[in-house]
Amino acid sequence: MIALARKTLIHEWRRFVPAVFAVGFSCVLLAVQAALVLGIFGSAALYVRASGADLWAGYPGTQSVNFGRAIGRDVDLRLAMDPAVAATEPYVWVDADWRGTQGGRGGVSVYLSGIRTAPDGMLFSRLLAPWQREALRTPGAVIVDRADLSTLSATVGGNAWINGHAVRVVAAVDGLRGLGGANVLSSLDTAREIAGGNSAASPTYVVARTHSPEQAAQVQARLAAGAPGFGPFEVWTAPQFARRSQLYWLLDTGAGVAVLFMVGIVCLVGTVVTSQSLMAVVAGSAREYAVLNALGVSRRALGRLVIEQACWIGGLGLLLGGLASAGLLWIAMVQGVPVAMTPATALACAGLVALVALLSGLLAMRGLMAADPALLLR
Repeated sequence: MIALARKTLIHEWRRFVPAVFAVGFSCVLLAVQAALVLGIFGSAALYVRASGADLWAGYPGTQSVNFGRAIGRDVDLRLAMDPAVAATEPYVWVDADWRGTQGGRGGVSVYLSGIRTAPDGMLFSRLLAPWQREALRTPGAVIVDRADLSTLSATVGGNAWINGHAVRVVAAVDGLRGLGGANVLSSLDTAREIAGGNSAASPTYVVARTHSPEQAAQVQARLAAGAPGFGPFEVWTAPQFARRSQLYWLLDTGAGVAVLFMVGIVCLVGTVVTSQSLMAVVAGSAREYAVLNALGVSRRALGRLVIEQACWIGGLGLLLGGLASAGLLWIAMVQGVPVAMTPATALACAGLVALVALLSGLLAMRGLMAADPALLLR
C-alpha cells in the first residue's frame, strides 16, 4: 500500500498540491510564531545570557531583571568571601528618560546599565568588544543597539540627554534590543551620576564568576538562606535567573495564554484546511477505491492508504514549510526583528505539523464510506 500511496501522489499530484501547501502554511505559522515568542520574551533574559557571570545576587523575590531594586553594598563582599568565587562586580540599573537631538520629540524610556569597563568585565562580555569597553570609560559615553538608533533619534558619535545629563553615543552593537524599552550601556560612574541621590551608592545586582561553572549551584545553595548582617539579598545561578525572567514575561503577564490560544488556532485551521483537501482527493478517487474494494481490498487497507498519503503530504508540507520558515526567519534577523529558534522548539513545531497531517488523514477517511462497489454499476 505504501508504493500505491506514493504512486498515487505522483500520478495525481495536482489533486494533492493544495493539501501540501496547507500543511506547509501551518508549519510556517507555527515556526514563525514560536521564533517570535522566543525572541521577544527571550530578550527579557538578554542581560543574563549576554554576560559571563555564573551567579546573580539581587533583591529577594525579584521576578525579572528589569524589576531589580537596590541591595546593600556589602553583598559584593559577602559573595567574594565564598572560596569558590573567583571575581565579583556590581551592576547598576537605572530606569531613565532619553531625549535625542531632534527637537519636538518626546522622551523615550530606556534601561541604563552601568557596568564595569575593564577588559575582563563579566557583564555583556558576549556582546562588547574590548575597544567598546574602553570607549565607555569616557565620562558620558554610552552604547546602544544599532536597531534602536532611529527610535532614540541618535547617531554614532552624536549627543543626547538621559535624565537631563548629556551623553554621547560612542558605538552601536547588535543583539542589545530589550523588552519594553531601549537598552543603553554606560560605565558605572556614568550610571551613578545619572541616577543621582542615594540610589547611586548601591548596586542593583552583584554578579560573580566561580572558579568552575559547576560550582555555581553549590555557592547558590550556601547563600540561599542569606547572611546575617549583610542586608536582604537572594542569589540565583545564571540559568535560573534567565529562566525566571523569561517565564515571568511569558506566563505572569498573560501573554502565555494568548500564545497558547494562537497555537491552538493555527493547529485547528491547518487541520481543517488539510482535511478538506484530503477529503476532496478521496471523494474524487471514490471509483478507484470502489474498484479496489471490489477486488477484495478491505476498507481497513484503504484507510491505511489514506493515512499513508497523509504522511507523505505531511512530510512534503513539512519540508516546504521548513524551507520557507528558514527564509522568513533569516529575513527577520537581517531586519533586526527579535526572533530565536532552538532545536527543541523546531522539533516541537515539526511534531505539531505531523499531528495536523495525521488528524487530517483520519478525518479524510470518512470519504471512504462513499467507496462502495455499487458505484461501478452507475
